[in-house]
Amino acid sequence: MPLVAVVMGSKSDTESMRSALDVLSKLGIDYELTVMSAHRNPEKVRKFGLDARSRGIEAIIAAAGGAAHLPGVLASWTTIPVIGVPLASSELEGVDALYSIVQMPAGIPVACMAIGATGAKNAAYLAAEILGLKHDEIRNSYEKYRSDLQGDNK
Repeated sequence: MPLVAVVMGSKSDTESMRSALDVLSKLGIDYELTVMSAHRNPEKVRKFGLDARSRGIEAIIAAAGGAAHLPGVLASWTTIPVIGVPLASSELEGVDALYSIVQMPAGIPVACMAIGATGAKNAAYLAAEILGLKHDEIRNSYEKYRSDLQGDNK
């Protein structure tokens, strides 16, 4: 059963999110991948948010460019942690998406990562930290990764 839902606003966002999927796989975290638009199919997004917990989802990584409403709309329909990844899909190179995700109203938080591939990776690592609070095998896998990082600096 997947613990993380990786949601993108468009199929064209898949390559931008590849690094997040790679990190989740490397850490042994089961995930599901879904494409849905907060603008073109808001009812699907609502249902996804309402049903996520009953499907075993414990963290959501939501990536979008432009107006980037997907992370915030998902957060409005669930209390599962939502991690937003702004994507550079417009002339503003992701700054518009960053502002959209980071400026959520009080009470509907969305964690906001950096724009693009680095943000996608960090979203997966943050999901691992969240899941590691409950799942020992994920915590151990993530702690090993972090320990290996320290070895690179010696």
